[in-house]
Amino acid sequence: MSVSATMIGIDPHKRSHTAVVVDPATERVTARLRVEAGPGQVDQLLAWAPSDPSRRWAVENPRGCGLLLAQQLVAAGETVIAVPAALAARTRVLSGRSARKTDAEDARSVTIAAQRHHGLPLVTADGLPVLLGVLVDRRGQLVAARQRLICQLHAVMAEIVPGGAKQQLSRGSASRLLRGLRPQDPVAAARAHTARQLLEDWRWYDKRVAAAHHDLLDQLARCHTGLTGIHGIGPVGAATIISVVGDVGRFPTAGHFASFNGTAPIEASSGDNVRHRLNRRGNRQLNKVLHTAAVCQKRGDTPGRAYAAKRIAAGDNTLGATRKLKRQISNAVYRQLRTDQGRSRNGQQGTNPKVA
Repeated sequence: MSVSATMIGIDPHKRSHTAVVVDPATERVTARLRVEAGPGQVDQLLAWAPSDPSRRWAVENPRGCGLLLAQQLVAAGETVIAVPAALAARTRVLSGRSARKTDAEDARSVTIAAQRHHGLPLVTADGLPVLLGVLVDRRGQLVAARQRLICQLHAVMAEIVPGGAKQQLSRGSASRLLRGLRPQDPVAAARAHTARQLLEDWRWYDKRVAAAHHDLLDQLARCHTGLTGIHGIGPVGAATIISVVGDVGRFPTAGHFASFNGTAPIEASSGDNVRHRLNRRGNRQLNKVLHTAAVCQKRGDTPGRAYAAKRIAAGDNTLGATRKLKRQISNAVYRQLRTDQGRSRNGQQGTNPKVA
């Protein structure tokens, strides 16, 4: 990007967006505009923006409040840079204007962050990874709602059945328990009626979850990924990885990818004491998928189980061996994503990798 290119920073909100143009030499705001969120928001911004063919837009948090606006700008043919909210906040503090917490100052910080950090990713039009993310979220919400409903049913059953229901409650066993009830008073009858309604809702959620899972499988098949060949990573885990990672090319090495998903330890050395500590940061969705895969590999007859046993024999405890196994699985996932990317460009399908 040339130094003279116009950079327009946007601080997006639910009901309004504030845009500013900042002089790259003095870092002062030369123009500003606040638009109400609505159907004509992009048209107003484009009509106001300087007529520079090399202009770029810097949008804070384009996967949050700025998602729709960023996608609309991309659809209009504009170049949009994704600026993390944390980076914009640090820029505002380091520029000595932390006390001036206004939308215009936030937009200025977004602009300066985009000007100073040339490695920030560009926003691209929503594609298959984003679609998979929507389907994964929908399925997860349905599963969570169903689990809450089952817990409610357990609580009601404990009030109308001596000893309550078994912990591993199924729809069939719940139905049999309810058929055998003979309420003796209006309160017991109301509780039994509530339990039957919860059971009906359970059937509805089962159908919704099955339909959501089917939609997820259909879209995942379009990716031709080999991630499901890694032991412990199923269709939901593979879809989660693809939706979160997007373009794996933004990670130069497996180490960068491990740092992103939280499986790379953080150095905490001091003086002659060299040590590393657990990384509790990183993307927690990815970390959960990798942790589930590690647990599954340790339970089965897999190379991952042999690797964990080898680490324990070398002196690691169980948790330390699991963390190192997660890192090996992260490396395998990274290699498979790179392989899928290469095969996708060549029009070929993915293959199952050899897991660590």
